[in-house]
Amino acid sequence: MKAIAVRPGTPNSVHLAELEKPAVTDIPDGRGVLTRVLKVGVDATDREINDALYGNAPPGYDFLVIGHECFGIVEEIGPSVRRVKVGDYVTCTVRRPGGSIYDRIGRSDITSEEQYYERGINLRHGYLTEYFVDDEEFVVRIPVGLKHLHVLAEPMSCAAKAVDQAILAQKRLQVWEPKRAWVTGAGQIGLLSTLILRLRGIEVLTLARGRKPNLKAEIAEGFGSTYISTQDYSLKELAATHGKPDLIIEATGSSELAFEAMQILGHNGCMVWTSITGGTRKTEVPSDSINLNWVLGNKLLVGSVNANFRHFESGIADLALGEVTWPGVIQKILTTPVQGLDNYKEMMRLLVEHKDALKVYVNVAEG
Repeated sequence: MKAIAVRPGTPNSVHLAELEKPAVTDIPDGRGVLTRVLKVGVDATDREINDALYGNAPPGYDFLVIGHECFGIVEEIGPSVRRVKVGDYVTCTVRRPGGSIYDRIGRSDITSEEQYYERGINLRHGYLTEYFVDDEEFVVRIPVGLKHLHVLAEPMSCAAKAVDQAILAQKRLQVWEPKRAWVTGAGQIGLLSTLILRLRGIEVLTLARGRKPNLKAEIAEGFGSTYISTQDYSLKELAATHGKPDLIIEATGSSELAFEAMQILGHNGCMVWTSITGGTRKTEVPSDSINLNWVLGNKLLVGSVNANFRHFESGIADLALGEVTWPGVIQKILTTPVQGLDNYKEMMRLLVEHKDALKVYVNVAEG
């Protein structure tokens, strides 16, 4: 069967590879779920892997099948499977367990090991192929009423985890009721974080470079957020006019802006970094000032990457609530379809040349 793959360590090596079709029996103890792939979302992670910034092939292969945002339909299940049935629409988590205590309790998303296993990213093949099989532990059902949002389930899980991590961490304060949040960045993670925060009744500023009118602003404001271009106001100016935020979700992919945002977080505030900045950029920061204000202000910085089964379920629940609260707004994120695995060059071209495309995804099959 066809698959879109790269040769890790070799820049611009994206190509069409061949894999054997998997079988339910590939998973032990009757726990296998065979899924026919319908759609796969791609993003900056796939572009950076093709740029050879990170990523490794699974043992025994000289290529890595990319794509970690999947949507498909179950075609066959093993005799021990209980969570899903044939005909269900599903997605899958991305991280797979290693050997740490966190991996052993189902929290591979926070593994303490340096080496990690992620489908489509590191040491495990991804979903840009025709079929995949996995243990039911990692398969998440998507209600048929949300199938039009398909590949957003995975990025939504990352946004759900980011907000959840902030709330859990802030229990250190005993009483924390955030009234004002900033989301820096209006890509898919930024917009979905905006959605989650607005569903919780929090006042949100969504910050991005582009000036209105634009699609990102339309979506953010469709969720009831205030969209502001960082070309028009500095973060310090915004803090002076709107007040310092209690919570910042940083999703720009810019390390410079991530450090700049540290300077305007309010007392007892929490900042969550979700960006992966693959590169070598260096920037100068007022380290003494940041150190002083963070210590005296009891501020907290949290890194959040990947998500587990519970974050997927939470994110899917918020997608459903968002759909009935702001009908039709979420689907606007799905901007840029590519038809078929054979069009892998066009897929990568869109990721490289059209970085403003909110969500590029491949239509692998109908279903």
